[in-house]
Amino acid sequence: MSGKTFLDTNIVVYLYSGDEPEKRAVALALIEQNNSIVSTQVLSELANTLSRKFSLSFDVVAQAVAEVRDACTVVPVMPDTITQALNLTQKYKFSYYDSLILASSLSAGCETLVTEDMQHGQVIEGVMTIRNPFGK
Repeated sequence: MSGKTFLDTNIVVYLYSGDEPEKRAVALALIEQNNSIVSTQVLSELANTLSRKFSLSFDVVAQAVAEVRDACTVVPVMPDTITQALNLTQKYKFSYYDSLILASSLSAGCETLVTEDMQHGQVIEGVMTIRNPFGK
């Protein structure tokens, strides 16, 4: 992939999942081989998932968030991002939180959004393509 690549939370979570080594390897390669971008929403959702679903300690969760923050460019969710997300929700019928991911990736100038939660190959606003790296 060339250009800026935005990673959805589900991709980043695989970095810390011991249950799916193939997906972990793909997620790691995406971070290592791309100009990967995440938002503050992704970092928050990562912390929530690791603490609630994986029952990891605060120290481990904090370390994971720091690792992702250091490995990727982090863009903040701003008021304009929220407005754009609301518009995208109406236009594309995604959930609000998925639309917030879309809005963050668009505002960061990404050409690709990597996720397994949305339609592979769909083009958003004529400039960004959704890609499922697991070939589903």
